[in-house]
Order: sequence, then C-alpha cells, then structure tokens
Amino acid sequence: MRIDINCDMGESFGLWTMGNDADLMPYISSANIAGGYHAGDAHVMRKTVLSARDHGVAIGIHCGFRDLEGFGRRYIQMTAREVQDDVLYQLGALQAFAAHAGLKVQHVKPHGALYMMAAQDDALSRAIIEILGQVDPEPILFCMEASATYAVAHQMGYPVAVEFYADRDYDDTGQIIFTRKVDDVLNSQVVTARVLRALKEGSVTTAQGHDIAVKVDTICIHGDTPGASQLLKNLRQSFVAEGIEVVSIGTTHS
Repeated sequence: MRIDINCDMGESFGLWTMGNDADLMPYISSANIAGGYHAGDAHVMRKTVLSARDHGVAIGIHCGFRDLEGFGRRYIQMTAREVQDDVLYQLGALQAFAAHAGLKVQHVKPHGALYMMAAQDDALSRAIIEILGQVDPEPILFCMEASATYAVAHQMGYPVAVEFYADRDYDDTGQIIFTRKVDDVLNSQVVTARVLRALKEGSVTTAQGHDIAVKVDTICIHGDTPGASQLLKNLRQSFVAEGIEVVSIGTTHS
C-alpha cells in the first residue's frame, strides 16, 4: 500500500511563528504552503519551498481568505470573481517560488473556512475549479469526498484527491467537524489506529458514534495541531510496521 501524507506548512509570518515545520517536514510527502493571506509571507514561502525540495516533499498552495487575524477560519462572504482573484494571486506566488526552486506546484488545497464553504456550495466550488483549469489544469485539488467540491470536480473532469483527516472528528454526513482551534494534545495511539482503520477498512467512527465509509487518497495532519510532530512520528512508525509506503500524491494519482 502507498499513501500520501499532507500537512499545512509555511504559516508563520514576520516575527510570528506558527507550527514546527522543521520537525514536521521529514515525515510528510506533500506540503500545503500558505499563500500569504491567512498566514505566511514571501520570505517564509521561499524558505518552506526550499525545505520541501531538500526533503523530497511535493508542494501545493494552501489558499485561504485574506484573514490574518482569524487565521482564515472565519467565514467571509465574497463574490465568485473575488474568490477566483484571491486563489489566482496565491497560486501565482507559489508558482514563482516553485519555479525558482526547480519545482512544480503539485496540488491545490483551499484553507479553513474557504475549504468548508466550498464543500457545501456548488457555485463556489465551480468558481475555484474554473480558475484553476484556466491557469493550470495539472495540480490536483484536495477535498473531502462528502463535499460539493468533490462532486463538481468530477462533473468538470478536474483531478481530485480525497483527504482523510487524522486530527479532526467526522460527523454523520462524512464531513469534518470544523473548528477554529484545537487546544488539546491528541492521543497518538488513538489517531494511528483511526488512520489505519480508514486505510484498511475504509471506515471511521463519527462523533455521533456511527461508522461511515471513507475514501482515502491522502492523510492530513494540521501543522498547528498540538503535538503534531509526535503524531506524525508515530504514524510513520506504524506505516513501516504495516508495510505502507509514504509517497506524494502525484506519484500515486491518476
């Protein structure tokens, strides 16, 4: 079995630090790099791209609302054109740094509130996918299977990869329970068992106590989740024991 692990990266800016990218990077295969709107800046983006290259990690743009104060996790009402412009701006920035480092942008992952709003809105999902298709149809779009984004992407023939969230709970609809901040350190053994079950059995227990089917193309752990580095270390150790190879989504996706 081969699987991708993605993590949000490059979310520091100026003198403010978020996450622990140096500890996380060796354990992932795809980095979602902040585009400067919900977090990140030009200098952090450059350093994160170079670090990903040095670790053999593929890169993608983590595009969000222009909301530094709310870390992109506040719902903001915008027109489809405004969202397209903001996605295009952030993607273009990463494409430039990627070219400078001799890399290509492998994937696109909307961040926070933008991700969750698109998951429930056909028109918003279509707007995002349309602008991606016009600029560069190759990057893979990360999304939940139980989402409008997934359905619209399939209708439009745009490549998608289904995420399984290791550090978030699911509800009975198959969507993650959105939270602006996680305060507690998660039990790494529980998280590892949950991920392995999703990979082997294709199922997860919801917050309501029901088992639902889940598809897994890539596993996400948030960089700002307390204890994220330990979660990743334990997960990778369990993968070695299970004979599961970690590779970037571009290697496995067709």
